[in-house]
Formats: sequence, C-alpha cells, structure tokens
Amino acid sequence: MDPARFTRVAETAWRLEPEAGMRVPGIIYADETLLNEMDDKVGERLANVARLPGIVRAAYAMPDAHWGYGFPIGGVAAFDPEEGGVVSAGGVGFDISCGVRALITGVEVARIRLVQKALADDLYTNIPVGLGSTGAISLDRDAMVAMLEGGAGWAVGEGYGRASDLERIEEGGTMRGARADCVSEHARERQRREMGTLGSGNHYLEIQEVREIYDADVAAAFGLRLGEVVISIHCGSRGLGHQIGTEFLRDMAADAAARGFQLPDRELACAPIRSPIGETYLGAMRAATNCAFANRQILTHLVRRVFGHYFPEAPLDLLFDVSHNTCKTEIHPVGGRKRELYVHRKGATRAFGPGHGDLPEAFRVTGQPVLIGGSMGTSSFVLAGTAAGEAASFSSACHGAGRSMSRHQAMRRWRGRALVDELAARGIIIRSPSLRGIAEEAPGAYKESGAVVQAAERAGLARRVARLDPVICIKG
Repeated sequence: MDPARFTRVAETAWRLEPEAGMRVPGIIYADETLLNEMDDKVGERLANVARLPGIVRAAYAMPDAHWGYGFPIGGVAAFDPEEGGVVSAGGVGFDISCGVRALITGVEVARIRLVQKALADDLYTNIPVGLGSTGAISLDRDAMVAMLEGGAGWAVGEGYGRASDLERIEEGGTMRGARADCVSEHARERQRREMGTLGSGNHYLEIQEVREIYDADVAAAFGLRLGEVVISIHCGSRGLGHQIGTEFLRDMAADAAARGFQLPDRELACAPIRSPIGETYLGAMRAATNCAFANRQILTHLVRRVFGHYFPEAPLDLLFDVSHNTCKTEIHPVGGRKRELYVHRKGATRAFGPGHGDLPEAFRVTGQPVLIGGSMGTSSFVLAGTAAGEAASFSSACHGAGRSMSRHQAMRRWRGRALVDELAARGIIIRSPSLRGIAEEAPGAYKESGAVVQAAERAGLARRVARLDPVICIKG
C-alpha cells in the first residue's frame, strides 16, 4: 500500500484524512514495512468503513490487517445508536466469534518430546478436524436452543469441562442477548453435528513451548513458565456462523436498498442498530458467539481427556478464551462522556487494560490476556491489554500474523507434503486431513508474527508477555 496516501502521526500510526464522504479518519497501526506490504484494498475497505452512519472517532486497522469482505480483516470500528449507528454483518465476518483459548499444562517440553508422535496421533484421532468435519455430538431442537442461548455454560452443564473455566472466558462464556429464534433452520441444521470440531482453513490445535518471556511478573500471573507447554485451540462457530453471515449480508443489502441507503460496498451491508433487522442480526450473532464458546469448551474437554492419558497430573487450567469477529456492546469515553457503543472487531481482539471492570478478578492488575496466533509452524504470542489501548483503538489489538498472500497464491508456491517434511525436520509435527490445506496455510503466506506483535506493542495496543513456539499442530 502506498504510504503517501497516509500521514504518519507516530512511529507505528498512519492517518487517512476524511475524504469523499468519510465521516471520520482512518487509522492504521503498523510500521512502515508492514504498511508497504498491505494490499491497497486495506485502505479502500478502511475508507468505506469510515463512511458508515454513526461511526465514532475513527475506523481502525491493526498491524495484521489484510483484505476482507466489507471490513478489512484486522478492522475495528464503533457505532453509536444515538447517532444512527449501524451494525454490519460484513464488519463481523462469516466465522462469528472465531477465537483462541489457551490451556496451562505445567508440563515441560522435554517430556512432550518423549511421546510427541503418539500424542500427535491421539489428538488427531480424537479431535474432529477438516472441511465438513462432524463429531459424536448430535443436537436435537431443544438442545440446539439451549446451546445457542447458554454457550460455554451450557457445555459445562452437559459435562464438558469445569465450572471454573467460565471465569476465564469473555462474557463468562455466555453472551447476553442471544436469541435462538433469530437463527434460521438452515444455520441450525449445519451445526447439528459440528459441535466439538475444529473445522478447516487456519483453525488449529497446537501444543506450544514457552520459549521467551518478556514480562516476568505478568507471565507468572498468567501461569506461563519457560520450557513448559501451553495448548492453544483456534476455531469458531463453524457452519452456523457462516450461514448467519451469508443470510444477513444478503438481507441487510436488500434492506439498505429499500431504505434508499447507498452502501459504499455491498459486502459492507449493514442496518441501523435500532431497527428490526439490526436487532434480529444482533440476536443471531450473539447466539453464534455462544456456539463458538460452546464449541471451544467441548474441544477443551476432548483435549483434556487425550492429554490426561499421558500426563494425568497436568492441570490444564484455562488461561483465557478471547474472540475475534464480534460486535459487542461496550462503554467507552468519547467526546468527554461515556457512551454505549457497538464495537465491531473483525479479525481483531478485545484487549482491556488493567483495572477494567469487565475483566475477571485474576486480570484486574495485569490487564486482559491477548492471545495472538502465529501461522502454521511459527511463533504465537501472549500479550496483555494496556490502559493506552482505550484511546488508541477502543481497547483492541491484532489477532494473528495476518495473510500476506491469498490461498491460491500459496497453493501455487508450496506443496503440502514438502511443508510437513520441512517442519518435521525442525521438530514440529503436523497432522492434517488435507495436504492442500497445509499448502494454503504455509508460513510464508503470512506476515511475520513477531513484527506484527512488536508494531502493536509500539502503538500501545498491548504489551508482550511471552513467545510460544509450536511442537505439535493439528489443523484442518
């Protein structure tokens, strides 16, 4: 992307001045190298977001931003219903509440190496993964409603995990305002057999070694110790979330046309927050968020069962579960007063700083854990939210490495078998049902995760706590 279009306002902050109908500026957080590597469509999408009604402060892009439908992936924007603010299906995305949760094992990586292949095989056998994957759970109509409205709380009640897990999940594991009646029968049917599955694409289960600690006090508070392994689970609301996104993008575009509202981009379909279609979407989107919470909770139960066979003493306590691809109602100061805003984060992570009232007591001093996934075979990071992030980006941070090339480009450049062998030579075992999927997710198809995280830290969005390197990766 051409930096000349932007004004550099800080070491890692670039401003796009309002033009051609933009109601607020666009802000990109990146160093110059990351900005140059971004596709021009990131800037175009960001400008389109800045044209939506009721947007406040600015439209933001995180250091991992890349092209996406409607919003750029890595996009953040907040809307005020008192000013005609909108909710956008394109601003949440198809994989609603895709997110990461991390489990603390207390097991040293040397012990993992002794059983690495067998453990990888057992995880791969017992964790359903891949395109269209289904699990052993089949939900009838009543169970589907209970899941959509209960989230991880429903899953724990069904015997999947521990009540203490709920304290370490956003929203306590249950998104308020979820409405199962707003979810179509088609979306429900797509999810009926998909609970407790990873899916495909960039979703994964990884066993990761804590290789570097940047903030010893916060790492200790989070339970992170050098040389021990963490288990990360990255997935979302599967077919249900995708179907909801598909349906409401269509319906919102038709509604906008009926209202005479000219969308800056059809994929940025939106509706007033205080409208029948806006309220219906919010009910369905929140139900999909609960679906993702429940899905990751069931996967946690399955992982504990497999891992416990090898290391029965390992606690596998939940560090945190954080969502991407959401719209959440939050209180933020704007214009000298606190306002209730609808904060869209698409491929971005909530990152509340120390003292925030919505954080679990365990994180009131440290700030919220921010879990940043790397690309396959590369480093992931644990960060902590900062107080400065509130003014910088509505307490939002990046969510991963961010693609630097399309899946088709990656497939033309890499072969899955060669990547598996290359990573095995580095001591990283990959298990996947799809060599094509491995090629699509080649490490070289993504930005360098360390550079993304450093840019986020320099911008004040979050601060680094620890670096995690993969040992075993189960992916779609």
